[in-house]
Amino acid sequence: MAKRTDIKKILVIGSGPIVIGQAAEFDYAGTQACLALKEEGYEVILCNSNPATIMTDPAIADKVYMEPLTLEYMAKIVRHERPDAIVPGIGGQTGLNLAMQLEKKGVLKECQTELLGTGSESIRQAEDRELFKELCEKLGEPVLPSLVANTAEEALQAAKTIGYPVVLRPAFTLGGTGGGFADDEQEFLGLIHNALALSPVHQVLVEKSIKGFKEIEYEVIRDSNDTAITVCNMENLDPVGIHTGDSIVVCPSQTLTNKEYQMLRDSALRLIRALRVEGGCNVQFALDPHSFRYYVIEVNPRVSRSSALASKASGYPIARVSAKISVGMTLDEIPLVNTPASFEPALDYVVTKMPRFPFDKFADANQKLGTQMKATGEVMSICDSFEGGLMKAIRSLEQHVDSLMSYDYSGLTDEQLKEQLHNVDDRRIWVIAEALRRGFDYELIHDITKIDIWFIDKLMILVEMENALKKAGKNLDADLLKEAKRIEFPDHVIAKLTGLAENEIKEMRHANGIRAAFKMVDTCAAEFAAETPYYYSCFGSENEAEGETEKKKVLVLGSGPIRIGQGIEFDFCSVHSTWAFEKEGFETVIINNNPETVSTDFDIANKLYFEPLTPEDVESIVDIEKPDGAVVQFGGQTAIKLTEALMKMGVPILGTAAEDVDAAEDRELF
Repeated sequence: MAKRTDIKKILVIGSGPIVIGQAAEFDYAGTQACLALKEEGYEVILCNSNPATIMTDPAIADKVYMEPLTLEYMAKIVRHERPDAIVPGIGGQTGLNLAMQLEKKGVLKECQTELLGTGSESIRQAEDRELFKELCEKLGEPVLPSLVANTAEEALQAAKTIGYPVVLRPAFTLGGTGGGFADDEQEFLGLIHNALALSPVHQVLVEKSIKGFKEIEYEVIRDSNDTAITVCNMENLDPVGIHTGDSIVVCPSQTLTNKEYQMLRDSALRLIRALRVEGGCNVQFALDPHSFRYYVIEVNPRVSRSSALASKASGYPIARVSAKISVGMTLDEIPLVNTPASFEPALDYVVTKMPRFPFDKFADANQKLGTQMKATGEVMSICDSFEGGLMKAIRSLEQHVDSLMSYDYSGLTDEQLKEQLHNVDDRRIWVIAEALRRGFDYELIHDITKIDIWFIDKLMILVEMENALKKAGKNLDADLLKEAKRIEFPDHVIAKLTGLAENEIKEMRHANGIRAAFKMVDTCAAEFAAETPYYYSCFGSENEAEGETEKKKVLVLGSGPIRIGQGIEFDFCSVHSTWAFEKEGFETVIINNNPETVSTDFDIANKLYFEPLTPEDVESIVDIEKPDGAVVQFGGQTAIKLTEALMKMGVPILGTAAEDVDAAEDRELF
């Protein structure tokens, strides 16, 4: 099918302010969608109320309404603009719910505005717990025993019928808001009133709990021709019971057998076809680690945080493709860099996502993790091994952590440590590392945490390297150093463990040719020549990044993960500065590690390096790219902190001079 010519004006609804559970991923998706629709010649009207996003920039849409995202205001805009269509699946749960309300109230019918992409019936089927359960049962897809309740009394009766433990899932909410696990009636009563109050339709699903199963997600995309592909699948390191946004996630899955992988892939494609989803969609599964039994947890008939991660992990622009599908184009008609969009990506590397929590700001907050999301943002790393990727992700968090030794549990007795393993919080992998140092059995750790033994073994590889470096001490040899760098131990951690100075480690590396090489993300595991200028580092590999260029080159430092006090306003600034430099004829290079943002989209800068923002990681890039100058003032505090290191590398700081930055930032000098 060719794109539609009977529609001219399209309304896109944004996702409003950043809240926990809804961060910059919708700014990224929305921006991509608006640009894709404009590229196809449509007039794009955008409604969003967040001033810190690129999405509300005048360059992105033809008209921007900075208005409250409420039914009343949206109805006014629709009546005034009379758009031919609305794209509902791009603005997260906010945009989806508003589009559904406009339809329910008859505003769309009155203004002859249609919903593009996934239809309202399909959205209802995916979002309404009862309808979704009925659909799964009809398809023969296994769903958990569950009952829908609209009052606290009904819910209590449902819990008794199903039997504890149960999980509460409010309908039409985001990030698990209002949900939770209850092991008994007392815990249940503590949750139910809030769950009902937070659901916009006052509906809660009471479901049998399967805490401890593996949680697996598939990011799938389908067009009106019924062509459907999986962009990638993801495995949560944490088992079912912890919101996927709060889990360490690895992509592609690492512990599934081929049979399990294909079984869940088939199920995801069956579901997206039965729901008649048109565009991107996320399917979540619970898989029994001891059998081939699985359950469908839920389907998000829209782009989500997972689709931002999947896009960056695979180099496949899900939101852009979804927007083009919504106007009638099919996957085989949408060209990507070097393949049509109907080509299923293949990954020859490992992507690790780590959530960033606000507990450094709120030390007294409840740090227990469950079905309600608590992370404010996330970082992503790309490497050729999971253990190397985890080390890169840890130091990308910017929470004064650089390895599995960053939190000290050595003061606990074995019994206390075992007790600590039962705690599900943001420091769990550090607790596991301490247990491994003490020789705790893999099986014991697995029984308590339900984390797959494969992941526990990978953590052990890092612990064994700590021991090997300590043992070598000042007699460190090149072979051990090479292996430590392969699994991404930073120089300063190696220095701390061996007792050598950091510059001695660096000199030894360079003397033995142990340097970071940069590989390209190419979506098709090198089956075709890649053209995406999008790189990640790994040691002991061939370099694929070309440093030479005729043009003057500017390095733009991004702002890392979203946290309280540093949001997407710096991403907005980084992107704008990049565009401005490009306009003036400079070559631009961005370094950032946040998968949710526009700055890490592959077509913003001439080159993108998905790397931690630390002096050592940045220096590896500087050695290859040799920039003529660097810009630190657009990446917030993260970039400013790298000023001194860049000057030592001989990179001129553009804009405000470093000493003037110091004069403003240092209280004494100020």
